[in-house]
Amino acid sequence: MRGALTPPGYLPRMVDTEVDFALRAAPAVVIEGARATGKTWTGRRFAASAVTIDDTDDVRLAVALDPGALLDGDTPRLLDEWQLAPRIWNPMRHACDRRARPGQFILTGSADPPDDVTRHSGAGRVLRVRMRPMSLFESGESSGSASLGRLLDGERAAGGRSDLSIADLVDLVCRGGWPWLLGESPDVAQTRLRGYLGEVARTDVARSGGPAHDPVGVRRLLVSLGRNESTDASYKTLAGDMSGSRETPTHPRTVKRYVDALSRLFVVEGLPAWAPHLRSRAQLRRSEKRYFVDPSLAVAALRTGPRRLRADLGFFGLLFESLVMRDLRVYAQTNNCRVSYFRDNTSLEVDAVIERGDGEWMAAEIKLGGERLIEQGVNSLLRLRRRVDTDRVGEPSAMAVITATGYSFEHRDGVQVVPIATLGP
Repeated sequence: MRGALTPPGYLPRMVDTEVDFALRAAPAVVIEGARATGKTWTGRRFAASAVTIDDTDDVRLAVALDPGALLDGDTPRLLDEWQLAPRIWNPMRHACDRRARPGQFILTGSADPPDDVTRHSGAGRVLRVRMRPMSLFESGESSGSASLGRLLDGERAAGGRSDLSIADLVDLVCRGGWPWLLGESPDVAQTRLRGYLGEVARTDVARSGGPAHDPVGVRRLLVSLGRNESTDASYKTLAGDMSGSRETPTHPRTVKRYVDALSRLFVVEGLPAWAPHLRSRAQLRRSEKRYFVDPSLAVAALRTGPRRLRADLGFFGLLFESLVMRDLRVYAQTNNCRVSYFRDNTSLEVDAVIERGDGEWMAAEIKLGGERLIEQGVNSLLRLRRRVDTDRVGEPSAMAVITATGYSFEHRDGVQVVPIATLGP
């Protein structure tokens, strides 16, 4: 399905196939994700008509007086930034019932409204599609020769080599996967992303229906989240980091409210812990790890840049993990998979576990590279395989160490080494 409003120069996205299928299966499709990830362009890619909720005074007046009037138009009709007019939800839902046909509406939104906005269920009428910033495969920086789907099918990673250096990856982390920043230098991208986070702190939290907030407090939290990127830092830890030497400390409950608001805005995203059956008596850890939706936001929050990151590869390793996790989530969604991580009380941790709907699963460690770090990743994966009760969860379809640079190859015991710039869906 291709709409009449496809923007010129539109770059295909991994979610295109999912949106196409959803429009054939349901009356309404919500494309949701962080601001500026490309939701509107993808919506227009499939739409026959469109209205932007905050576009003109006439539209704003229609929202206030008769939100149902905005639903009239050729279908699929795009309702862009619908969360700014949440009253449109129920008229849209009733129109879906009256028309009883798939592909009537596309709603795009950069915030998940409070539960009471959509308290009347969209079940049977609405399908949701999550959009994240572009993966390296979508932006053309990965060859995609190592397919996540084929790894889950039990195939070996095709031989390939990454043409990206550590310096290149530092630049890509600073630029991020934002469609509007493709082709920009890391410094320009970071200047604009700092402004992006400034708007999140000043206005987006409040517009999303979040708690009454202090923009300065939200900015402090963004800095703390940047320092704790790719970790499971508790609300208490974040609160202490935010407070510093201030006389009035930040309360963990306040931190939780702000994190919840940032999650509704899709700016941060939690990674759940995997809970398989184990052969051993080890106890699983349940806390969620937390990532910015794109590692470039962590860089922007900390107001750092390529030069400092190249000088601090230890911290860059955490940002590289965030980059890989962004791409894994994009590729996993395309393959009907969910992503989690594993940690137990014996200090065994594996960065990513990818489970497909048919029960197949694989595990991945994320390392910058080098013989020592790759060997550490291989050892962690082999320990995980020995610890998991494979009689219940099955043998892993694949185990992989995802690296920053170098060649794809098979390490000992079948563990694949896959550079990120060869990974694809």
